[in-house]
Amino acid sequence: MDEKQLSLLDDHEQADNGPVVCLGMTFKNDEERREYFRNELRKKLPELKKIEGFPIGDDEDIIVLSDPPYYTACPNPWINDFIEEWEREKKEKYGRDENEEYHREPFAVDISEGKNDTVYNAHSYHTKVPYKAIMRYILHYTNPGDLILDGFSGTGMTGVASRRCGSEQDIKSLGFTLNGENILNEDGQIVSKFGQRHVILNDLSPSASLIAYNYNLIPDKKSFINEAKKILRKVKQECSWMYETNHSESSGIQKGIINYVVWSDVFRCPSCTEEIIYWNVAVDTDKKKIINEFECSHCGAKLEKGKLERSWETKYDSHLGKTINIAKQVPVLINYSLGTRRFEKKIDEEDLKLLEKIESVPCNYWYPTDRMPEGDESRRNDRIGFTHVHHFYTSRNLKTLATFVHYSKFSRFFNHLLFFFQASINRATKTNRFRFGGTGGLSGTLYVPSLIFERNVISLLEKKLNDYEKFILEEKGANNVQSVITNQSTTNLSNIKSNSIDYIFTDPPFGKNLMYSELNFLWECWLKIVTNNEKEAIINNTQLKGIYEYQNLMEQSFCNYFRVLKPGRWMTVEFSNSQASVWNAIQEAIQKAGFVIANVSALDKKQGSFKAVTTTTAVKQDLVISAYKPKTEHIEKMRREQNTEESAWTFVRQHLEQLPVFIGHKGEAQIIAERTPRILFDRMVAYHVQNGLPVPISSAEFQAKVAQRFPMRDGMVFLESQVAEYDKKRTLVKEFVQMSLFVTDETSAIEWLRQQLLKKPQTRQDLHPNFMKEIQHIAKHEKLPELDDLLEQNFLKYEGDGPVPDQIASYLRRNYKDLRGLENDDPQLKEKALNRWYVPDPNKQADLEKLREKALLREFEGYVEELSKSKKKLKQFRTEAIRAGFKKAWSEKDYETIVKVGERLPESVIQEDDKLLMYYDNAQIRLGM
Repeated sequence: MDEKQLSLLDDHEQADNGPVVCLGMTFKNDEERREYFRNELRKKLPELKKIEGFPIGDDEDIIVLSDPPYYTACPNPWINDFIEEWEREKKEKYGRDENEEYHREPFAVDISEGKNDTVYNAHSYHTKVPYKAIMRYILHYTNPGDLILDGFSGTGMTGVASRRCGSEQDIKSLGFTLNGENILNEDGQIVSKFGQRHVILNDLSPSASLIAYNYNLIPDKKSFINEAKKILRKVKQECSWMYETNHSESSGIQKGIINYVVWSDVFRCPSCTEEIIYWNVAVDTDKKKIINEFECSHCGAKLEKGKLERSWETKYDSHLGKTINIAKQVPVLINYSLGTRRFEKKIDEEDLKLLEKIESVPCNYWYPTDRMPEGDESRRNDRIGFTHVHHFYTSRNLKTLATFVHYSKFSRFFNHLLFFFQASINRATKTNRFRFGGTGGLSGTLYVPSLIFERNVISLLEKKLNDYEKFILEEKGANNVQSVITNQSTTNLSNIKSNSIDYIFTDPPFGKNLMYSELNFLWECWLKIVTNNEKEAIINNTQLKGIYEYQNLMEQSFCNYFRVLKPGRWMTVEFSNSQASVWNAIQEAIQKAGFVIANVSALDKKQGSFKAVTTTTAVKQDLVISAYKPKTEHIEKMRREQNTEESAWTFVRQHLEQLPVFIGHKGEAQIIAERTPRILFDRMVAYHVQNGLPVPISSAEFQAKVAQRFPMRDGMVFLESQVAEYDKKRTLVKEFVQMSLFVTDETSAIEWLRQQLLKKPQTRQDLHPNFMKEIQHIAKHEKLPELDDLLEQNFLKYEGDGPVPDQIASYLRRNYKDLRGLENDDPQLKEKALNRWYVPDPNKQADLEKLREKALLREFEGYVEELSKSKKKLKQFRTEAIRAGFKKAWSEKDYETIVKVGERLPESVIQEDDKLLMYYDNAQIRLGM
């Protein structure tokens, strides 16, 4: 380190100069603590490298980036030490231990939280759940001192949320009030206890883990801000000349400061072969629009961008030591400031001379020149010659960033300085588009546009420091030891002891939505540590990962979650994907791991991604899955009861225990789908199949006996201990809000008919017009029965024999004045009720279920016979018949039939149907496939 560097960094305040206690050890100051644990980490690295997801990089770079034991840029070996310390604290401070009574219903409220706050603005990432949304879940499921895990933590918002459960300002911003240690909702009911929670944050990505560290282990504010500003002043001294341009006025020429430069692709006209600068022919600056069709500036030929060939230039790349061909781009517009005034001008000769000078002056500092990795997204720009990391930057931005990193690496705040540096990276690259009314990259891609928006990186770094400064100043009195950060794969959490976690909130990668490791490569090259993507849970052609591989990796991750979570505790999984196959893969993985799904609700982030606001198939609202780990005594009881009907009822009892008793708001109540006999049966079957237990009861028997064993209310099943609460709340509401349905197959068609008939018993003629409208979106492969068949197999019709059923009679008396007060066997009432279909009571429902199951099995046997005569795939079929056939084959341990039929179904059908996928996957396992 030279004298200039020493003078730059030597005069900062040593605010953390006092004694520090960490994991029971006392150090003179924080620096001594850090060095001690870095040396310990160095010794532990050989063993840590055996853990899946250990990042790719040199040992010393990993150690330099780490701040152990709180944060390691690799698997963290001190997690269990913190767990033991926090368990002691919970017992001593809160008087709680592992034997405490715990019960929570799933958090079944749809919530909406925006992102525009200091936390979000400090650092953008590919996906980020608003911390206030996570706070609501944490407050519901945990108490102060509890330990939370997020194995796909991204930027660490779960950590921010856990910490801010102890912030009075944040609690009030959620609409809650404080009464002593209790947090109250608007109705004055206790939501939770006030206080911070502990959290373990993990991510596969070194860049994400570093961001999480900076959000959750706040540096000494004054010292950090002073030092960051000193480094930026040094960068400004060395690099500001590269961001100057001439401003001409009558008083003479002055130097303006460049805010941004627009660069344009150059094409060749297919008619005259002359070069065309895209900006000059396609951009109408007066109307502020980009034109799709334009004329050649040389020959006047009518042109479209998509049909043009690029112009190329050959240049010597000194970093690669060879000549390269790269798509030609030229600067066309400069936006600059003179004092407080802003101006725009076309590029002039002096600007071009400055660019030549910048190119010719060598950079004395290191910057990354790595080859972009193989991938579905990362090499999309090879076609335009952008093959290496440094090609994504203009020369001046690259040199400025390198200068900042050079001076930062001598600072004790190095890994904190990298936070706002990382926050600037994406905006400093050529992936930023010029657009009238806004700029930015194409979300979730590394797309390099035809009109590039080159920012002044010095100003960008200053802005992002200012954003981070606002965030850390907002952190009043935060206890930095609430969070521990680790960098590894969730497929291996061997450094976390079993049954130690109180709650899991997780937002895992979903299918092929985002190629995280590829998108992060531009950041991680600067860290000199990159993601080990062998266990990255995505669908990616380059990595040879399809839906099956993705599901397998997610299953491994959820198995680890299941192992470390305490029995009877909850996991919240946020889900955002428009593909049914990915949705089913996630559900299958969760259930195979041993979890039981209890609720699915919506989380509106208020800000759609680029894809979410421009395509009709993208999910606008994220779905949130609530799942629990069954209590050990329930698991053991079901195993003892296997091959008996009691295992089904043991499951139902423990599942009903976990479900919300009542969901209602402002005079309206909702049907709790999980409490309906059909869904309860499906959950019971899924649990038994996924855990290798025989399914002990048929659907028809279940329908009949569930009403005999448990109290029924409004078509829902309850425990005796829950009925009084439900009845009390039910009297306060006037009507039910129907579940919204989108009819795509036989099951949803039956449920739609059920909703219609519960609301209003109707004739076939009444139902038919609306039914025909609803079934327009039936899948192509689905052989949907006629309306008459669906009614006959699932519902009952009053044909005049005997008294009018109560369901029809109560509806008629309520809606027809002349029928009020009439008995059920009155001729006038009977005439009005004639030929109306209605939902049968449970006993008659069981009889219908038997008849329907026989019909479905006959159909399935027909498919089996058809497939034995032909090698073709089934093109059209009743999915319900396949489900019924698979269920019967499973109960008879005829796994071969399941696999043979499954192989002849379209793959998309298997992947997009959760029940078929469950039987097919497990049958393959039984056959050793």
